[in-house]
Amino acid sequence: TDAIALVEEIGKGEPLITASCKEHIIHLVRRLQEKLEEKEDHKFYLFKVLRAHILPLTNVAFNKSGSRFITGSYDRTCKVWDTASGEELRTLEGHGNVVYAIAFNNPYGDKIATGSFDKTCKLWSTETGKCYHTFRGHSAEIVCLSFNLQSTLVATASMDTTAKLWDIEKGEEVVTLSGHSAEIIALSFNTTGDRIITGSFDHTVAVWDVGTGRMLHTLIDHRGEISSAQFNWDCSLIVTGSMDKTCMLWNAMTGTHIATLTGHSDEILDVCFDYAGQRIATASADGSARVYNAETKECIAKLEGHGGEISKVCFNPKGNRILTASSDKTARLWDAATGHCLQILEGHTDEIFSCAFNYKGDIIITGSKDNTCRIWH
Repeated sequence: TDAIALVEEIGKGEPLITASCKEHIIHLVRRLQEKLEEKEDHKFYLFKVLRAHILPLTNVAFNKSGSRFITGSYDRTCKVWDTASGEELRTLEGHGNVVYAIAFNNPYGDKIATGSFDKTCKLWSTETGKCYHTFRGHSAEIVCLSFNLQSTLVATASMDTTAKLWDIEKGEEVVTLSGHSAEIIALSFNTTGDRIITGSFDHTVAVWDVGTGRMLHTLIDHRGEISSAQFNWDCSLIVTGSMDKTCMLWNAMTGTHIATLTGHSDEILDVCFDYAGQRIATASADGSARVYNAETKECIAKLEGHGGEISKVCFNPKGNRILTASSDKTARLWDAATGHCLQILEGHTDEIFSCAFNYKGDIIITGSKDNTCRIWH
């Protein structure tokens, strides 16, 4: 792309881009182009094995830069780790049961939310480990949570069939999202923060207005429990994965069904968009993952090689690599364009259920049922 022409084009619709800052933006666009063109043949090596908890892990998550990550566990704690050294920085204690869902308030990363089987969600300071608030109100286990990008709200979803939005500053409930007839196991804000989606065992995904708590659309077409649901970056599309072996694409504004992405021979356990929203990756219990073009809906690549179900799939921030975590005790790194397996991350002694890239894409963490978390550089 011609960087100058692109910035001219953006400038037409964006009053913030004045003549004085145009040069700087052209420079930034060119830097981005250089970044995207860099050839990448990064080999990952095991850097550290963290015997993180005395009981199995439930989840791992990075902050935006990747300088810190957190682990949740059946031991009722969440631990904060320094990625560079692999040192434990602090333990967040206070929950009365399994800490199942965990998240940083990215992009800021100064707060952590933990959702527990004790029916509460706690908000913590990343730096001091102090607990700011305990959110009470759910009548069953909290199984997923998410911050909005603006870091003003945290959403929790529960086995009690509801989701709740909580005000981070005030420490109180803003609204309850009621309407599902079974557990909610997936939720996701859009980037602008005005919509949230919830995926449920009742086979539906609901789209809610964050300001009013009103249900705007119900996405009805799946014939099995929803496993995963996500907005793309520009908030125009929603992708859903289901136990019915299909992945569906929806118009986020109207709630209409756009396409069904088929091909898997067993349950779809995870779906995600790349950061640009151009590709979709699906992970299945059939042991394979697939990459689809969001525009043409075609299957671009099949990622085959795992010897067991794939429970997690994610793109690196650049979008040219895909990471999968499997019950075959390995994680694999793939070329997103060709589906070629670039590397097998081996060493865990039980299934890997969680994996993540840092923002630069040069560090990976994997969490396994073997009670360890591994850092790969």
